[in-house]
Amino acid sequence: MPSERDLFANFERMRREIDELFGDVFERTGLTQSRTFTPEVDVYYCGQPARAIVKVAVPGVDPDEVSVEVRGRQLVIAGRRRAQEAEGRLYQQIEIAHGPFKRVIELSAEVDAERATASYDDGILRIDIPLAQPEQSTRRIPIEGAE
Repeated sequence: MPSERDLFANFERMRREIDELFGDVFERTGLTQSRTFTPEVDVYYCGQPARAIVKVAVPGVDPDEVSVEVRGRQLVIAGRRRAQEAEGRLYQQIEIAHGPFKRVIELSAEVDAERATASYDDGILRIDIPLAQPEQSTRRIPIEGAE
């Protein structure tokens, strides 16, 4: 019986071979593979009071074209990176992805969406979301039948 490592090595080799096969077809026909823009995201928790910090790499994206929403424990970031004007240009190579994007990040704690803030600096969107404080309510429960 093959080891788990062998199974993954075979799968990885097969994936590379498929990529090479389809990449070669695209190159021979002059077609390009569709590349969409998917921003990279860092999420971490810190501070007192505790908060979630989400950093999104969106270089070349106008902050006015980005929306940020909190839906329960989900953070939804959507927007569009516009393609550069191509008029009068003869491109040799195009690798900078563009187009609409949407990232949905599942946060691992309840958050206080009303106090969330967002800022944009040097291509990085930073979203600061305070964690919701657990309710500390105490209630005395009477026992029926006791006098």
